Amino acid sequence: MKKSNKLRNQLEYWSFVGPIFIAFLMVVIIPFIIGLYYSFTNWSAIPGRSIDFIGLENYIAAFRDEQFRISFFATIQFTLICVVLVNIVGFFLALLVTQKMRSANLLRTVFFMPNLIGGIVLGYIWRFIFIKVFVSLYESTGLGIFGLPWLSEANQAIWAMAIVTTWQFGGYIMVIYIAGLQGIPQSLIEAAQVDGANAWKRVRHIIFPLVAPAFTVSMFLTMSNSFKMFDVNLALTNGDPGRLTELLTLQIYNTAFTDSNFGQGQAYAAILFIIIGVVSFVQVYYNKRREVEM
Repeated sequence: MKKSNKLRNQLEYWSFVGPIFIAFLMVVIIPFIIGLYYSFTNWSAIPGRSIDFIGLENYIAAFRDEQFRISFFATIQFTLICVVLVNIVGFFLALLVTQKMRSANLLRTVFFMPNLIGGIVLGYIWRFIFIKVFVSLYESTGLGIFGLPWLSEANQAIWAMAIVTTWQFGGYIMVIYIAGLQGIPQSLIEAAQVDGANAWKRVRHIIFPLVAPAFTVSMFLTMSNSFKMFDVNLALTNGDPGRLTELLTLQIYNTAFTDSNFGQGQAYAAILFIIIGVVSFVQVYYNKRREVEM
């Protein structure tokens, strides 16, 4: 009887997990292994050309490529800005919409809506805003922030992409922080108020330590998504000016599909995968330790 129940439980388990596992295997694991193999070849995807095994030549060429170094540092700069901005905006939006006010649910919807817009569409919308709307506002108001060369100067363009990403992703991170804030016992907040703690002290000494797990998740998501940013980069700047804002994902795309050098593009992708894996592991490990200390 026990064996039949155990067998039935296993069949039920694999009937749910099996299709997902097979799909994950076919869509993620097998293509990843094949792509890793192609990174050691001269694959060009041009019909008639042979595929030869060339060892580590693609990886050596990657570190010798000046454009790869430019894209790498641009990606690091973009990621650092996004991690800070998205988490700050998401956290304070969560604080706002968890207050007792009638419009809280409406505000949650409004703040989350930009996350539903596709990155390509979002990039073109904000490109119009930076080029046309900001220029008109500068001519009308004279405010210097609207007159900055947002898309024609490399550092400003990196900030422009970070602003768009924050506008899109801030509402999503807000939802994670809302879940953390709602798990805080209200009695702790009320006790701090009775003891005379102001809003900043309540946030610093009570709220922030108790939402540390949400911060770990949010920082992981913002960091990994920033490293993998492609659509906003393509639509907003397309690497301009002079490919100085070409992030690693866009360089991988251009190397593979524009230059027809798929082997080199796969090597870039493998390096990016290692970078994301190492940075994410260190970040999660450090934040988990911080959670215990808090």
